[in-house]
Amino acid sequence: MLDSTLYLVPTPIGNLGDITLRALEVLRQVDIILAEDTRQTGKLLKHYEIRKPMQSYHAHNEHQVVDKLVERLAQGETMALVSDAGTPAISDPGFLLVRAAHVAGIKLECLPGATAFVPALVKSGLPADKFVFEGFLPHKKGRKTRLNLLAEEERSIIFYESPYRLLKTLEQCAEVFGANRLASVSREISKIYEETQNGSLASLITHFNLHKPKGEFVVVIGGKTQSVAKEEDQGIK
Repeated sequence: MLDSTLYLVPTPIGNLGDITLRALEVLRQVDIILAEDTRQTGKLLKHYEIRKPMQSYHAHNEHQVVDKLVERLAQGETMALVSDAGTPAISDPGFLLVRAAHVAGIKLECLPGATAFVPALVKSGLPADKFVFEGFLPHKKGRKTRLNLLAEEERSIIFYESPYRLLKTLEQCAEVFGANRLASVSREISKIYEETQNGSLASLITHFNLHKPKGEFVVVIGGKTQSVAKEEDQGIK
């Protein structure tokens, strides 16, 4: 049996084979699994023949349930926190529970595993030794302000984006950073339709005007020195 611990367990972002052996072991041994969407996590558990009780833990109820969960942990329960895909608390719920567990002296373990922005950065061809991860940009208020703050950033910049706002984001980035700034857009990482497009922001805007964005996207933008002269821009690669 596991000692009373809160485990943060990454789950696959697409391909179910990307889960680690240790993650499966933890999921089989904990008392309860806290899931962002129990239906989504249920598919993963069924695939690996794991039968454990689940409880919903998501952005809409975390403030209401976090104290009770910490109380149960303090009484000896072991829990695994998972999000629908990737590592909990990375642009997903989890921070509040982790912070409360720390305050209460609960043992925590975060397992290594899948997260979408790492493969997108590595395959972008842009500098990966230093980078800044922005998660999702504000949808409306504060969006342009945030981009303006990043205008002088020399590290590679990473965003998550939905298909509905991808073009708007690329256009706003071109306005702030310059249309010739190098960038990379990856979609559906580890899934059957995985695809990466590289080029200047201008060429990426042209591409996605011609090809309707579908899927979940990771946008990697080069730092302020990563631009291409107009005459050298070869477009999408």
